[in-house]
Amino acid sequence: MSAVVRLRVLRVSSPLVRPFITAVRQTDRLDVVLVEATDAEGRRGYGEAATSWRVTGESPQSVAAAVAGPLADAVLGRDAGDAGLPGDIARSIWGNAAARSAVECAVADLAAQQREVSLVAELSRAHAVHNSSRTSHVRTDMTLSVGEPEAVATLSEEYVTAGFGCLKLKASAAHDIVAALRAVRAAVGPDITLRIDANQAWDAETAIRVIRTAEDADLGLELVEQPVAAHDLDALAAVTAAVDTPIMADESVRTAEDVRVIADRGAAALVNIKLAKTGGPAEALAAAEAAREAGLGVVIGCMMESHVGVSAAAHLAAAVAPDVVHDLDAASWLRRSPVVGGVAPSGEVLTLGAGTGLGILGLGSDAQTDILLDLDRDRDRDLDRDLGRGTEVRV
Repeated sequence: MSAVVRLRVLRVSSPLVRPFITAVRQTDRLDVVLVEATDAEGRRGYGEAATSWRVTGESPQSVAAAVAGPLADAVLGRDAGDAGLPGDIARSIWGNAAARSAVECAVADLAAQQREVSLVAELSRAHAVHNSSRTSHVRTDMTLSVGEPEAVATLSEEYVTAGFGCLKLKASAAHDIVAALRAVRAAVGPDITLRIDANQAWDAETAIRVIRTAEDADLGLELVEQPVAAHDLDALAAVTAAVDTPIMADESVRTAEDVRVIADRGAAALVNIKLAKTGGPAEALAAAEAAREAGLGVVIGCMMESHVGVSAAAHLAAAVAPDVVHDLDAASWLRRSPVVGGVAPSGEVLTLGAGTGLGILGLGSDAQTDILLDLDRDRDRDLDRDLGRGTEVRV
């Protein structure tokens, strides 16, 4: 195996095809924050840090600071395939899960390239994943932003025409989600799967009332995601016990221990596991295994991320639950990818990148990239040596 010798943090501003609106935020563009890890033989691995003060609590600047300090200390000079790296990355810094995930994904991408296998194969080997297939694709739902019923229904028809068989409606306290569900169901017919994601918008009483109303209207909901506040597991358990529709925990789940607590409390029937919450593939795989042992369903999700973050999540999904319809539509929201290669969206099907690792060949030629950090072990070591000798150095 070859050592990691360089880490860069890159920011690429990417416009979205339409505004993304949830109960907690609205945006029409994405600051894509990438970590690029280079090994001694020149290979480059990629990871992405989902940054949002209201969602992940991180920013491009905080990611760069975390990488510049403890994460670089944990990674630079180490073999990419070192089995101890994921644990050392996790222990190197408290919080900063998106930054940790980006670094761990970039290193895992490198390790897979060095072994000349895909990332899904590398994750399956390194973590002894149960029932891993070698599938070349996974499926995703498509998100419908918060909006008025007629507008949401019109958009739902467009997505079904584009090849999506599962739609997830965002809910908020300010909009009538049942009216939106009725409009969408009327527009797309009975064969399309519908989900709701409330993003913590309700209290338990409101959640139970809304979900029961949808059940009484026979709107065919597959699941409702995170109806109440993430920290309020009593409320989540109360909703789960009071309705027939399966409840999925999202913001309540960050670690494998969180999954076990949710299972013990009977707080949800499924969990949505995201790399930006778990801090990387190792903990995400542990969370998925904890869910499997507890009999909980697993959906792999993503934040509002580019093809890099979605590629890593898609490989994770292929490893742990290849037959599930996941929650990985974010790449379809970008006008263009910041990289060449990686996952290829076509309707609901995400085809994993060809080649080794994530299948990412490099940055796109038209990517307008800001370099937030560039740490080169060999260059910096030579610089320190020259400064120690009193040699004039031009930077």
